[in-house]
Amino acid sequence: MRLATLADLTAIPEAERFHEIVDGELVRKAMPSIRHGMAQMGIGDAITGPYGPRARGRGPGGWLFASETEIQLDSAQIYRPDVAGWRRERLPSIPGDWPISVRPDWVCEILSASNAQNDLVKKMRGYHRGAVPHYWVLDPEAETLTVYRWTAEGYLVVQTAAGPEVIRAEPFGDVEISVHALIEGDE
Repeated sequence: MRLATLADLTAIPEAERFHEIVDGELVRKAMPSIRHGMAQMGIGDAITGPYGPRARGRGPGGWLFASETEIQLDSAQIYRPDVAGWRRERLPSIPGDWPISVRPDWVCEILSASNAQNDLVKKMRGYHRGAVPHYWVLDPEAETLTVYRWTAEGYLVVQTAAGPEVIRAEPFGDVEISVHALIEGDE
């Protein structure tokens, strides 16, 4: 089997490019449900507000974030995570290159029924090989959040939360979040 390349990805018109290269295979991302979209927005509100470049005293700042942006970990792994973040000391400004070749410091994938295996197995292995320090998996249907930390042996589960639980999750321990609020937009 021939491995998919960046050229294969870019051959897809940008307006239709909801694809990734996972283990050398061109894979179409799942069409997001309303709960998936709300969860993506919830992460944005909860995390990027206090940690992003426009924190303006609402939090510590110091990060850049992107949603649905292609990130190249290696030639066989070009992912489009739901939300990714970089510490500003590693990525001081929005890069001009595409796909982004600087590995993220944090990634959050939001599960959909049709892509759960990719996010929980294949992409998790790829993020680990790429040494992404923090990996979150948010399941909007089960209302759960699993927080992983990179170790040489594999990702370590450092925290889990469900429903209305309020937690402080690394690397964003300065803010309290509730899984329910992330998904439903409620406080």
